Amino acid sequence: MPIPVACASVLEYESTFLDAVCGIVLEECGFAPSPGDRVLVKPNLVSRSNGHLSCTNAQVVRAACTWLLDRGARVTVADSPAFGSAASVARAVGIAEAIAPLGLQVTNLGSPVSRQTSFDATISISRQALETDAILNLPKLKVHCQMRLTGAVKNLFGCVVGLRKPLAHARFGEKGTRFEAMILDLVGMLPPVTSLMDAIRPMHRNGPVNGDPYDLGLVAASASPVALDTALYTLLAQHPDQLPLWQEAQRRGLPGATFNDLRFPMEPLSNFDASTFVVPADLTPVSFAPHRLLQGRIKSMLHRLG
Repeated sequence: MPIPVACASVLEYESTFLDAVCGIVLEECGFAPSPGDRVLVKPNLVSRSNGHLSCTNAQVVRAACTWLLDRGARVTVADSPAFGSAASVARAVGIAEAIAPLGLQVTNLGSPVSRQTSFDATISISRQALETDAILNLPKLKVHCQMRLTGAVKNLFGCVVGLRKPLAHARFGEKGTRFEAMILDLVGMLPPVTSLMDAIRPMHRNGPVNGDPYDLGLVAASASPVALDTALYTLLAQHPDQLPLWQEAQRRGLPGATFNDLRFPMEPLSNFDASTFVVPADLTPVSFAPHRLLQGRIKSMLHRLG
């Protein structure tokens, strides 16, 4: 059965239609939390550097949380940045201020639990992510110097706890397709995930931090992170050979990994102009060098003390 990917136009984050649009696309993709359900809202909190462009926009996070609270869900907003704390990044990009009137704050995903990958390695996933009833994944569409493009699937890597993410880069980054396999294994270990994509003003040319804004004006949602990414990859005229995560999803035959697996109950992709969106031609290695890990760890400690 085709997987719905609900797409809608929103030209500005300040639009008075943003709340309604976020709710409609979530409903159209079949997300229906029950009153009392524990829902982890997982924004994309990359860095305080250029964070207003690299992170999920504060108004999208606020709209998603409002929709959940109106339905009686018990909401936790959390992430686990590789470097720095979720709270410090959330303050820097305005998310903390945006959700404070809702009685919410951003916390760090912690309490690592070991899980076995398909290639007999272990990864450490946050207990909060594993034990929630549902995850509302809020990725920010952007180019990435190591993965070329990242969206819904890659954002779930944030459920791996803290420093263990760059360590996973270092362990698996240059070992064939193990890094991509580990991320897709992770998706299968989590509770049901619905993804709401912030592609109103994605990052292009360079990323995941130092890119430029692109006015795409798109909000999209799906109950399949693989399907949602396939839709956006297709819109951006990409091919699986260019995108390691998409290629691995197709190799596994995952539902939603091909465009024919999708249906669009709202706006078609042809309504959105991505003709001048620039994707990096060359990729850098996925692994982190030891000195970068040390520098990042020092930076994280300073952010927590600051």
